[in-house]
Amino acid sequence: MDSWTPSVIMMRHSNADTEFLVMTNQEKHLGSFVVLLKACGRKKDLCEATRLHEEVVKRGLLEKNPRIGSALICTYAECGMTSKSRGVFEDLPIRDVVTWNSLISCYTRRGQGHEALKCFGLMQKEGFRPTEVTFLCMLNACGNVRDIDTGEQIHDEIVTRGLFEKNLMLGNALVDMYARCGMLRKAREVLEHLPIRDVVSWNSLIAGYTRLGRGHEALDSFDRMRSEGISPDAVTFSSTLRACGTMRSIHKGKMIHDEIVHRGLLNGNIVLGNALVDMYVKCGVLAKAQHVFDDLPVRDVISWNALIAGYAQNGQSHEAFYCFEKMQTEGLSPDAITFSCILTACGNIGAIDKANQIHDEILTRRLLEKNIVLGNGMVDMYVRCGYLGKARDVLNKLPHRDVISWTTLISGYATHSQVHEALSCLQQMQKDGISPNEVTYLYILKVCGSTETIHIGKKIHDDILRKGSLKKNIALWKALVAMYAHNGLFLKAREVLEEIPIRDVVTWNALITGYTQVGKGHEAMNCFELMQMEGINPDASTLSCILKACGSTKYLGKGDEIHKEIIQRGLLENDALIGTALVDCMLLVMLSCQHTKCLMNFLFRKLVLGMHSLQGILRMDDLIKH
Repeated sequence: MDSWTPSVIMMRHSNADTEFLVMTNQEKHLGSFVVLLKACGRKKDLCEATRLHEEVVKRGLLEKNPRIGSALICTYAECGMTSKSRGVFEDLPIRDVVTWNSLISCYTRRGQGHEALKCFGLMQKEGFRPTEVTFLCMLNACGNVRDIDTGEQIHDEIVTRGLFEKNLMLGNALVDMYARCGMLRKAREVLEHLPIRDVVSWNSLIAGYTRLGRGHEALDSFDRMRSEGISPDAVTFSSTLRACGTMRSIHKGKMIHDEIVHRGLLNGNIVLGNALVDMYVKCGVLAKAQHVFDDLPVRDVISWNALIAGYAQNGQSHEAFYCFEKMQTEGLSPDAITFSCILTACGNIGAIDKANQIHDEILTRRLLEKNIVLGNGMVDMYVRCGYLGKARDVLNKLPHRDVISWTTLISGYATHSQVHEALSCLQQMQKDGISPNEVTYLYILKVCGSTETIHIGKKIHDDILRKGSLKKNIALWKALVAMYAHNGLFLKAREVLEEIPIRDVVTWNALITGYTQVGKGHEAMNCFELMQMEGINPDASTLSCILKACGSTKYLGKGDEIHKEIIQRGLLENDALIGTALVDCMLLVMLSCQHTKCLMNFLFRKLVLGMHSLQGILRMDDLIKH
C-alpha cells in the first residue's frame, strides 16, 4: 500500500517513538510535508528526512511551493548536513527570499558565518530585497566572524528603512553584533538609543564586556539594568558571575549567589551552576567552589573541568587528580579541556608517570589531531617537568604548530640555559613561516647574554622596533636593558632605559646589576641615586647589588646607610642574599683596614648574620657600642 494514501495515517518514527498526524486532503499535502520535515529536524532524523525528500521529489512538490524547499533546507541543517541543504537550494526551480533566508540561517546556526555572508551577497545580486529575518541572521553571522564593515552597512540600511524603532529584536541583534566584534562603545551607543530595552538588550552588552575582561563595565551595566526595573535572568547572572571571577570580586559574587538561590534558579540550570563554580574558582575560594559543586543536582564535564582547573591552577595537583578519577567513576568521559587541566597539574609537581599515562590516553583518542591547545599543553607539561627532549618530540609530532607551541619549548630551553637549542627553535619556527611574538622575544633575549649571541639580540631589537612592539610591552624594554648590560654594552643599555616611558625597580635593577657584575661600583651607585630621585623604592635585589658596589668602592658610609634601611625594613629575616651581600660588603671594606678591632667586629657580625636574625643583629650592634 502506498504510504501516502488518502486517509488519516498515523506515522511513527522507529527511532523516536513519536507520532505524526498526516493530513490527506490534496490541498493540505504541502503543509503536511512541512510539518513532518520540521519534526524530522527537531529529532535529527536524517533517515526519515531523506525518505520524505524522495517522496517530495517524486510528487513534484518542489515546483509547486518554495516552502517545501525551505523546510528541506532547514531540516538538513538541523541534522548537521549543510552540504545537503545547499544541494536542495541549488536544485530548487523556484527561489524566493524565504528560501534564501533559510539557507543563510542554516549557515549562521552552524557557525559558518563566511558562507552566510556569501549567500547574502548572491541574494542581493539576484535582486531579492533582504527582510527583517535576513538582517537578524546576517547580524548574527557578522558577529560570529567579526565582520564589522558588513555589520555597519546592515545597521545603516536598518535605520534607513525605519526598522530600528519598530523591531526590538533587530536593535538587540545590533547590540550583540557590535559587542561580539569588540566595539563595546558602539554597542553601548546602540543600546542607549533603543526606544525600548529589555533583558536581552542588556545581556548582550554585559556578555560583551565580560568576554573582553572588562568586569567593571559589566557590573556597572548590571546595576544600571536593575535601576531601570529590568529583572536579570539566568543568562544575565551567568555573565555577571564570570565578570566577578575576572575581577576576583568575591563579595559581589556572593551577593549574586544568594539572589540566585533565593529565586530558585539553580534548579535544573546546569549552566548557571557551572558559572558559580567557575566564579569561586577564579576568586581562589576553592572550598566554596567545592561546596557549590557538591550541591549541584546535575554535573557535567564542564562542571568537573571548572573544579579541576581551579585545583590545578592553584597548585593543588593531588586534589585535581582525585577529581579527575572521581569524574570518570561517575561515567563522564574527559574532554580536551579536562586533559589540559590535568597536564597542568602534572607539570606543577613533576608527576611524569601520571603525565605519561595521560599522554597515552590522549594519543589513543587521537585528540592531538583535533586540538592544538591540548598539544601545546602537553609540550608545556614536559617542559615544566624538565623533560625537554620529550617536549621537543611531542612538538615535532604535532599536526599543527603555532607560535605558542614554539614559544613554550623555547621558554624551557631558556630557563635551563640551553642557548643553542633555544636559538635553533627560533630559526626553525621562522622557517615554518611562524612569526615570533613578544613572549618569544622575551625568552630569546634572555639567552642572548654572551658575545656569541649578542648579534641575535641586536637583530631582535631591530625586529621589535620595526613592529612597534616596544610601545606596547614594557617587559621587552627591560629585557633589552638586561641583555645589553649583561654583555657590557652599558651605553646601549642606558640608551634603551632612557627611552622607556615607565621605569620601575626591575628596569633599574637590570642596569645596576650589570654595572655591579663588572666591578663598575660608581656607575651602579649613580643609577641607584637616579632611581631614588624618580621616586622608585629599591627592593632586596637592588640593595644586594648596591651593597656589593659599596664594598668594591670602599664606600663604608653608604654601606652603613643601606644596612640601617635593611634592618628597618626587616629584610634580613626573610632574605639570605641580603645578609650575604652585607657580609661581603663589610669584608671588602675591612680587608683594606688594618685595625684589628674593626676586623674582629666584622667577624662577629658575620657570625650573627649567618643566623639571619634581626634580633641577633641588634644585639651585636649593642655589643660593638660597648
